[in-house]
Amino acid sequence: MAIYKFRITFEDFDDVIREIDIKSNQTFEDLHKAIHKSTGYKVDKPSSFYVSTDNWLKGDEIAFLPSERKKDRVVLMENSKLSGFIEDPHQKFYYIYNFDRPYDFHVELVKIILDADPNIDYPFLSRSVGEAPKIISQNSPNAVDPLGSTENANEFDFLNELNFIPGDTDELDAMGEMGINEEERDENDEAVEGDEFGDEFSEGDNFEEDSHKDDY
Repeated sequence: MAIYKFRITFEDFDDVIREIDIKSNQTFEDLHKAIHKSTGYKVDKPSSFYVSTDNWLKGDEIAFLPSERKKDRVVLMENSKLSGFIEDPHQKFYYIYNFDRPYDFHVELVKIILDADPNIDYPFLSRSVGEAPKIISQNSPNAVDPLGSTENANEFDFLNELNFIPGDTDELDAMGEMGINEEERDENDEAVEGDEFGDEFSEGDNFEEDSHKDDY
């Protein structure tokens, strides 16, 4: 029984590497579970392998827990043996874990071992370098997404951009007063514009009368 050695790397974290030895007649679901046994991630997340070119362009999809709209268009990991998709001694697969909060991986066949070791229980983690990035719950106030950005659930997150200290209410008061003063200033400006002509002409002035006085 041939053994495939796959090197798995995060697309965005080059310093994290896993190498997994797995039997050729085992399935993509077995590989999926082995990857996340090594990362500590939950395996029960919609994920997919894609047969890939050397440039990591995605081809045929092999899915785990696919959505309803995809079920008729993909093959399932649980029914797909690895050997049925190996066309090259350096076959590559593009792998997306957890479509809700995805991590992208590069999976490359780096070695084919002709005979399995009877003392090893496959899949087998043969090499592990670096710690997998932590996945924090999306409901956490400081949730981390796979691309490394942060999401703050606090609706006043804009204050963080101003380096606002939560205990300092004076700054908020000043901001509020500034807004009120600007409104009052606008109202006063409108009033002044109206008064510029108020002193010169009053409502009781009869312009027609004054304009004809010199005619008599």
